[in-house]
Amino acid sequence: EFILRNWRIVKVATTKAQRKLFFNLRSQKKRLGWLNQDEANAIADDLGVETKTVFEMEGRLNAYDAAFDAGADDDDDTAYQAPAYYLEDNSMDPARVVESDNYEQDANDRLHQALDTLDDRSRAILQQRWLTEEKATLHELAAQYDVSAERIRQLEKSAMKKLKTAIGTDLVPA
Repeated sequence: EFILRNWRIVKVATTKAQRKLFFNLRSQKKRLGWLNQDEANAIADDLGVETKTVFEMEGRLNAYDAAFDAGADDDDDTAYQAPAYYLEDNSMDPARVVESDNYEQDANDRLHQALDTLDDRSRAILQQRWLTEEKATLHELAAQYDVSAERIRQLEKSAMKKLKTAIGTDLVPA
């Protein structure tokens, strides 16, 4: 009984027929490798079990235990990657999804509140330079507002400074 319980991590033989095979199959097996159909039939008849049980027990005895979270082996020829390393899926970790959504929502709220504190011209310059798909150039904005490109750059820099103060430097590009 002790041998059955400690042979593998998972119990190998649970039924009476499997226990009988566990103790007798290895001694009945005369050659290395897998049993053929005739040999399995002979062993099944000899021990009074079904042939499929013989094949099943042979598979169990020839199998090895694989640790779920074991480290990789140092021998490159038999490199083994434990299932814990390739089965883990972090893409849909609920905590990370919620954290990401909360951060994005908070950042958007803070940005909109900070933009509302700017004057109309500074807000429009920032929106056209940073918050649109097609970014406006300094010269395009200068022509629009009838000022120099340098003045647009100064207004943009001043507006960015106000945004950094209002929402924190972690959300505003340098």
